[in-house]
Amino acid sequence: MLRIAICDDEKKARFSLYTGLERVLENMEIEYVIYEFPSGGKLINWYEKHSDEVDLVFLDIEMPGPDGMEVAKKLRKKSSILQIVFITSYPDYVFDGYLVDARGYLLKPVREKDLINIINRTLAKILQNENDVFTFKNMKGIFRIPKIDILYFQSEGRKINCITRDKTYIFYEKLNNIEKSIGPVFLRIHQSYLINSKYVDQARAESLVVNGKELPISRQYRKTALLELGRNLLN
Repeated sequence: MLRIAICDDEKKARFSLYTGLERVLENMEIEYVIYEFPSGGKLINWYEKHSDEVDLVFLDIEMPGPDGMEVAKKLRKKSSILQIVFITSYPDYVFDGYLVDARGYLLKPVREKDLINIINRTLAKILQNENDVFTFKNMKGIFRIPKIDILYFQSEGRKINCITRDKTYIFYEKLNNIEKSIGPVFLRIHQSYLINSKYVDQARAESLVVNGKELPISRQYRKTALLELGRNLLN
């Protein structure tokens, strides 16, 4: 599933890009969802609450209000893995894209072969980031969260609370499965807790303080968890 946002103040340009993407993605047999925004301000407001729900953004540079470059800078502060592509009628801004690590720069009207190239490069980048991102699905959609942003996972039966620095995500999975797949930086400290060792502030007799939150550490996991914590801190 590829999640795409189009931001352009011209309705005709949004429609043209939308239909072009539809043709390309359907021919490539890629599942997708496309969101449309008529202004940079609307995209920024939406992204504040949905930063993990989009992979690729097409941004018009010349827009009233915050222009595409201003919007890109704000989006990039929120996410290091978001793929940004600028679209414009003028080639004067091409070098500005480096400031926000843009994936590409397309001239209007956008050609289908350029869209195919962008989609392929985006999918390759997502695959490249796979080791650094935790992916899950719930009723709201598919989420890809940088592992560095995750503080800990809490299990409540089959329900998992994924606690990040900004918010909490809820989905259904077994904590054992997450532990096996997420990597050595995350440590199991309890039947119900899997923590990011990078955020451990303090180790106590029966608990660990993770980013200011005290979490229980059980006798079953204590020895192994403290040993691995020491190794991770040294590394």
